[in-house]
Amino acid sequence: MINVLFVCYGNICRSPMAEFLFKNMVDDSLFNVWSGATSSEEIGSPVYYAVKEILDRLNISCKGFSAHRITREECKKADYILVMEERNAQAVKKIAAPADHGKVFRLLDFTDRPADIADPWYTRDFELTYSEITLGLNAFLKYLGERR
Repeated sequence: MINVLFVCYGNICRSPMAEFLFKNMVDDSLFNVWSGATSSEEIGSPVYYAVKEILDRLNISCKGFSAHRITREECKKADYILVMEERNAQAVKKIAAPADHGKVFRLLDFTDRPADIADPWYTRDFELTYSEITLGLNAFLKYLGERR
């Protein structure tokens, strides 16, 4: 079982989008996938409506989702902590034990164009976020396949 934790600032846009897209791509008997925030601002909030619209269009359910802040224990449990931007990586490293810092990667670091995924809360470009996350997820799966 590979434990994958997706992280962004609020856990209502990018990280839940990555969580649900990835769950849809992989065999759930091989992966344990969840997401969380580095902040406590959105605790208890559902997936942001614009993200839900994209997931609905793809027939991917996010029913029952509730944003939460990651814990040190979650970071220890995760095999991979995939963040959306460098700011998230630095925040995760303040929460996680030093032994878990090596598990932290930006999602787009697995692509041939390593970069941050801009926060669509500010850019309002949720389709670009969807495209970038999909690119990162496919590259991450390729990376995992190459490590077998």
